[in-house]
Formats: sequence, structure tokens, C-alpha cells
Amino acid sequence: MDQLQLLIPAWGDILEILFVALLFFRILLLIHRTRAMQILMGLLVLASIYLFSQLLNLQLLEYLLEAVFQYGVIAALVVFQPELRTALSRLGENRWFREPKVSSEDLLIEKIVSAVKALSSKKIGAIIAVEGQISLEAYGETGSRERIEVSSEILQTIFTPGSPLHDGAVVIAGNEIRSAGAILPLGSFRRVEYKNLGTRHRAAIGLSQETDAMVIVVSEETGNISVAREGRLATKIEPFQLRERLGGILQDTSSGT
Repeated sequence: MDQLQLLIPAWGDILEILFVALLFFRILLLIHRTRAMQILMGLLVLASIYLFSQLLNLQLLEYLLEAVFQYGVIAALVVFQPELRTALSRLGENRWFREPKVSSEDLLIEKIVSAVKALSSKKIGAIIAVEGQISLEAYGETGSRERIEVSSEILQTIFTPGSPLHDGAVVIAGNEIRSAGAILPLGSFRRVEYKNLGTRHRAAIGLSQETDAMVIVVSEETGNISVAREGRLATKIEPFQLRERLGGILQDTSSGT
């Protein structure tokens, strides 16, 4: 019975066998239909001949094959360098080794945040409405209708002082600028701290009262960033906070469609 137990593999042995088999299978897939596959078949033939020479005690043939195996590996590395490089690059294409892809939502957020940071540092006034699940089509009709992919440079250009669209709002839906120079409704509110707000902040609150949009405002007096949503205005927003808030509304929009 003790001898039979030696034939029963342990869990570690089974895992090791499976790992080696998977490794060889992966290698065979990589070299399939390449010159390396032909070389592998040739090596298997030489290995068979070497085993045959040992069984028949063919010492000269065995000596020659040992010399081939000893120096042939180095020669194979030199001759088949392109195939090996291709195989390694294909191995690197495995999704486990890839860098995580940046989603379209993350790219959009970075473009908006980058523009807002630049405008804030230059104290250039701006108001940007990011559409939620409620369409902003009607509000966009009050401005210049556009269908331009969002970029930090375009947003900064629109709000450049002296631009004909500088005083209006930019409406963003999806990853596109749908309108520039739009006129937004002014909010009606009772809170005392809102009474002395400028036109942009009042318009941001007004739109957030009528829709589920998130409205970003950059003050041209202080450069402070504010965000209006659901009729409430949050002031002195930092860029990392703006990222989080944009991520929230874009996630809500994608899950609702």
C-alpha cells in the first residue's frame, strides 16, 4: 500500500503539472505557424535520435548530438532572435500585462478639469453646463449651436476675453460641446448668501433648479471655482473635488441611459 501511495500525486504536484502544461500550451500558441515551430519539431527528432543512440550504445552519435545540444541553443538564440522578439511581444499583449485603458468618461473629465484649472489660474470668467439625464437642448438653442468634441483648448478659446461667446454658457452633452454663448435662466432663491452673486453664479443656480445638470462657474474676480447642482451652489471647489463631482454626474447619466 505504501508503494501505491507514492503513485498518488499530492495537490502541489497536480498544480505544478497543470502550470507546466499551461506554460507549454501558451508557448506552442505563440510559435504556431512560425519558423520556431519547425525548429522545435527538429529538436524533437534530434532528441529521439539521441535516445535511440543511448539505447543502442552508439557512442559516436551520442557524442555528436551532445555537442549539438550544447552549442545549438546559443546558435538558435542568435538565428531566431526576430521570432523570439515577436513571441515575447505577443506575450506582452495579454490583458493581464496591459496598462489599464483610460475610459472615455475619464478623458472627458480630464479635459474639462484641465480647462477649468487654466481659466481659474488666469481669472477668466466661465460657465459650463454638463448635461445630466434631462436634455439641455432648449437652453442650447439660445446660443451658437455646435457639435464639437470637448477639448481643453476649445473651452479656453471660447471663454477668452473679447470672444463673442465669452459671456454666455457652454453646454456639454456626452463628449460634445452642443452650444456656446447660451443664455441660462437666472435662479430664484431665498438664501441670503446668494443675494450678492454675479450673473454667472445666478444663472448656474437657475439651471440647476430646473434640470439635473451640473453647472461649473469660474469667477473672473477671484478665479474661484463653484459648482451648482439641484439648486445649491458649492464654492471654492478644488480640482480633485471637481473630478469627483463630474464623475458622479457622468456615472448617473450613463447608468440612466
